[in-house]
Amino acid sequence: MHIEQASDSHLETVLHVERTAFGYDKEAELVRDLLHDPTALPRLSLLAFEGERAVGHVLFTSARLEDAPDPASIALLAPLAVMPEFQSRGVGGRLIERGLQMLTESGVDLIFVLGHPGYYPRYGFEPAGRLGFAAPYPIPDEHAEAWMVQALRAGVIGTTRGTVICADALDEPEHWRE
Repeated sequence: MHIEQASDSHLETVLHVERTAFGYDKEAELVRDLLHDPTALPRLSLLAFEGERAVGHVLFTSARLEDAPDPASIALLAPLAVMPEFQSRGVGGRLIERGLQMLTESGVDLIFVLGHPGYYPRYGFEPAGRLGFAAPYPIPDEHAEAWMVQALRAGVIGTTRGTVICADALDEPEHWRE
């Protein structure tokens, strides 16, 4: 398996992976919107390939913290998609790890995700709410552990906090339900 940065020429491949992984169009439409949303810049879109076949995709988009006492460079991981026959084979983890590496190298301080609390902690994510970071829309208490953060720079957690302001394409309540 190899991972490469997706380009504009990969759009249909990316959307195919999203549709197949989720079994419907909602995530594919969100990805299309985010890839065309100037408020999502800079963004990082990665595709995993098994031979010539695309088997996974992850998208990271720019965000910011509202009223943060110490501004930080932040990004959101959304969505992560792996073709059904390649799930539970490490594809998603490798996409996350490569994305985190590239974002660290580019100077991003914090990565946020709304996702499965049994999955993302394996890759260094921890619940964000109790660390002072609110999601763009309220997360119900029973799903609070699904709103997570990872620091890519030491010392940033504890010195900054605030509400995450996401790209316009993600700024809808239906995208913030786990």
